Amino acid sequence: MNSSNPRALPAVEKVLKALGEQPVPRPLVTNLVREAIQAKREAKEGVADFEVFVREVQLEIDHLNRARIQAVINGTGVLIHTNLGRSPIQEAAAQRMHDIAVNYNNLEIDLDSGARGKRGRYFEQLLAQLVDAEAATVVNNCASALILILRLFTANTGKKEVLISRGELVEIGGGFRVPEIMEASGATLREVGATNKTSLNDYARAIGPETAMLLKVHRSNFWMEGFVDSPTTEEMAALAHEHGLAMVEDLGSGAMVDTGQLAPIEHEPLANEILKRGVDLVCFSGDKIFGGPQAGMIAGKAELIAGLKKEPFFRALRCDKLILTLLECTAQAYLDARATSSIPSLPLLDMLQLTVDSLRERGEAMGKELAGLPVDWSLGESTAQVGGGTMPKSAIPSVTLDLKAHGLKAPVLAKRLRRQALPLMGYIAEDLFRLDLRTVFPRQDAQVVNAITLALS
Repeated sequence: MNSSNPRALPAVEKVLKALGEQPVPRPLVTNLVREAIQAKREAKEGVADFEVFVREVQLEIDHLNRARIQAVINGTGVLIHTNLGRSPIQEAAAQRMHDIAVNYNNLEIDLDSGARGKRGRYFEQLLAQLVDAEAATVVNNCASALILILRLFTANTGKKEVLISRGELVEIGGGFRVPEIMEASGATLREVGATNKTSLNDYARAIGPETAMLLKVHRSNFWMEGFVDSPTTEEMAALAHEHGLAMVEDLGSGAMVDTGQLAPIEHEPLANEILKRGVDLVCFSGDKIFGGPQAGMIAGKAELIAGLKKEPFFRALRCDKLILTLLECTAQAYLDARATSSIPSLPLLDMLQLTVDSLRERGEAMGKELAGLPVDWSLGESTAQVGGGTMPKSAIPSVTLDLKAHGLKAPVLAKRLRRQALPLMGYIAEDLFRLDLRTVFPRQDAQVVNAITLALS
């Protein structure tokens, strides 16, 4: 077929036959073919070259296929990379999840009585013990946890106002902002203080008959320096309780161990520390420093946790069998390690503890494996980041494997590496493609060499 006549368009079946077997389901391929033909028709174009048209459709199929969730190698130096799935899961937890996924399980069965059981009961006990709380529960993410808490104190009391400092009205990523989350719960936001300075008296003056609670949001994804000030959690909790109000803190990151012991970074507040300061409820994420799957964990006073679980909205936010399994394994790893005064072996915590010398040794070994390939390599110094909207001031010393391919610009090499069967992600700086080795698992070193070899072939 060699015509620009809009009527001279190939039949769908002819294009499908030319494409042959594809890695995506046939109905999706058929839709893509129809859309491509329709686009030509609407543009009043024909298909001048059938083979070129088929290749164009093939590119769309390949693009769609790469959109499926798959494993990648993270060489970006961002440990909790939101776009790459945040914290990786412990191998033992993943194996346990597989066992639960392929079998029936006791999600809501009491194996002693045979009667209906309570979903998440074991994890709730683990979490309460882990953070030294009266009780705990979990929903599908931290934004949901905050909405549920706000509904508890506003929808059921007739009071709508929630007091929060203007310096804590953060955007948590993806365009989602704390004020919007609060409004979605039905609460009325009452801002107090200024962006850089909020005093305890600002809160005291704002408390009125419509006040339901005081909310403190941890600045987990930014920091302020200079002429800044804000009351402590203890002071806010005392003020709230003096007026018969609840005090809640959204902690965000979910650190369970002293981060300062893991790497040369600052101490991230722990949930048990916040609870000891007098807050009634604390919430935090499961897939950040906690090192588990996406989840929103809530801990604090037993009567309030019971109230949250009675909320009709709670059912819409609950976690499924697989998430609960991963959470159980992660929390148990922390408690088992606590019994021996050690740090649990979780992927994120292990990466934080890697030494620069060990990274350099691995980089040298990988570089030697690239001998004979059309690429110059060297090792560079870098600073890895915790990431995931967590600990923005932290800069962790790291090592990069820097590549300069012969006759190939860095963006082209980066694209080729992203399109490998096991995609390899890095970043470009000073015309070099760089791989930060802190976020590459040692078990992936050979795969990194293989990906580079294939990209250069």
